[in-house]
Amino acid sequence: MTSPEPTPRPAPPTVLRLGTRTSRLATWQADHVAAELEAAWPGLVVEKVPFVTEGDKVLDKPLPEIGGKGLFTVELEAALGAGRIDLAVHSLKDLPTDDPPGLTVGATTRREDPRDAWICPAGGGVDDLPPGATVGTSSLRRGSQLLRRRPDLVIRSIRGNVETRIRKVKEGGYHAGVLALAGLSRLEIEGEAASILDLDTMLPAPGQAALGVQVRADDDAVRRLVGALDHAETRAAVTAERQFLASLGGGCSAPIAAYGTVENGRLHLRGRVVSLDGARTVEVEAEAPFDPHHPARAGREVGEAAAQDALAQGAAAVLAEASA
Repeated sequence: MTSPEPTPRPAPPTVLRLGTRTSRLATWQADHVAAELEAAWPGLVVEKVPFVTEGDKVLDKPLPEIGGKGLFTVELEAALGAGRIDLAVHSLKDLPTDDPPGLTVGATTRREDPRDAWICPAGGGVDDLPPGATVGTSSLRRGSQLLRRRPDLVIRSIRGNVETRIRKVKEGGYHAGVLALAGLSRLEIEGEAASILDLDTMLPAPGQAALGVQVRADDDAVRRLVGALDHAETRAAVTAERQFLASLGGGCSAPIAAYGTVENGRLHLRGRVVSLDGARTVEVEAEAPFDPHHPARAGREVGEAAAQDALAQGAAAVLAEASA
């Protein structure tokens, strides 16, 4: 009796349509992923398809006020689900922790430095600002951590792309501002930062400085192609961070910070929840062995353990106050 013929693997496409936002930083991210894919698969062509998201359109209100969750991703996800594009590139910190039906993150690229940059035209750090100084950020996570260090500061919303926010600070509307260092690095403008904020002052957002490549869950051919870009250590670290966020019930704009690292065969997570006025902080740590063959598994376990510890220390009450 002859064995049945194996089901043939679907032929990989020769052209991929990649959805991206249109800012200079988003374009850099899309170009980076496209170049990595074309290098990994000779003969593959990646074509960019531009999108303008709700988060790009509404610039006169703070992010939490207009809904935080999915503001920079919904349009791309709808196009991906409908088959108008084959993959989408997102800053992972902007991507909601729950996958939309039929979609999944097929690759998490190697992470850059996840710390935050301090923009301060006068120079000096957080402690050098005058009493009652105004700092620009639309992130509850950043604002609450700044107030934890300096309760006298005035936190004011600042919107726009990286260059726009830097310009607004320089023009004098704010004494200082906070932006992701990775964005400055990718745009080759690290020199705009007066300094880099240390992790005791400012833990990053879950997924900060990593890119997520989103694909259709049932598109095996595209999943195989983008899987070549997945970086196991980054996948484990950001999975832990995003599981911490999800298990606490927080969205992208919640005052929740987390930073995962892989060192000496161990995955370590540091998590922080801070009240909006900076007066209350819940800080936790968790770790587990790192398995490069199953990086997400340990990430989920560590993130869940850290979240349960945070909840036991009263994180739910802190977050309830922030969402009231």
